[in-house]
Amino acid sequence: MLQVTLGSTGIAISQNGFGALPIQRISEENAVALLQKAYQGGIRFFDTARMYSDSESKISAAFGHMREKIYIATKSEAKSVEALKKDLEISLSYLGYIDIYQFHNPSFCPGLGDGTGLYEVMLEAKEAGKIRHIGLTSHRLHVAKEAIESGLYETIQFPFSYLASDDDLSVVEMAKEHNMGFIAMKGLAGGLIANSAAACAWMGQFDNVLPIWGIQQESELDEFLSYVDFSPVMDDDIKQLIEKDRALLSGSFCRSCGYCMPCPVGIEISNCARMSLLLRRSPSANWLDEAGQARMKKVEDCTGCRQCASKCPYGLDTPELLKENYKDYLEVLAGKPV
Repeated sequence: MLQVTLGSTGIAISQNGFGALPIQRISEENAVALLQKAYQGGIRFFDTARMYSDSESKISAAFGHMREKIYIATKSEAKSVEALKKDLEISLSYLGYIDIYQFHNPSFCPGLGDGTGLYEVMLEAKEAGKIRHIGLTSHRLHVAKEAIESGLYETIQFPFSYLASDDDLSVVEMAKEHNMGFIAMKGLAGGLIANSAAACAWMGQFDNVLPIWGIQQESELDEFLSYVDFSPVMDDDIKQLIEKDRALLSGSFCRSCGYCMPCPVGIEISNCARMSLLLRRSPSANWLDEAGQARMKKVEDCTGCRQCASKCPYGLDTPELLKENYKDYLEVLAGKPV
């Protein structure tokens, strides 16, 4: 497995990070077993967040006795000094200290003296030894670039996969130029990329990029651990697969980032707005059962309020995507191919 150093942090690990959002969906017993197996397989970097319900506490249960042997990044969505301090103390109660503490997808880039006091809280925590490095996560191109250029942050976390646009690639290049660690979220494009070997081979071309794979099942973990001894490389077969996926998935598609949620009428936008692709790229039976039909039928309740579109960091016309995907879904139910 290739090695990555996260810029000026000096954190050097294998190019195989663990995204701990999905473990909030499984029991503590299963989560602890999964996390410990990841460690035994060579994974040393774990990314979580205060908003991921009990993810931090499950990481604590798995690694509390061996905290110094791993790196933990967490994050806060707090928008006030008081809320940020509260989030920090809760995270510290689980994690002891934090290797990388990140602002979680803020709508702007917090900075020194900007009047919010947010960055000052981070700086004070670092000076007190509560956190070791300051980072920022973003789905917004302009915020990510501002964070890199500010010189205030040691890491940037940004969506990056082989479906990346030229703008996305420019963020990776900027981070490298500024000796800033780049943590890649959405390495499988929210589940649209089905070939993990191709995803790993793509990441391997960038020696400053650390992907964090969202892992919930042991079978998923086993795939990524299998690449520790034999890293996938960009051969002709993988290149052809990537070109085919790009042709299919280029343009406006939902990345399932979830920032449009919750919907006022209860539509599960993160899946409904990309259902056509999910039906093509995963067993359709997973989506056509009674629960799946009820989920998609909620699209009929859309009022056109456009709150989802206003919150989409990719500028998608989400209501239109919902309509298009619902139409395709009904055709599949009627026995027509997508």
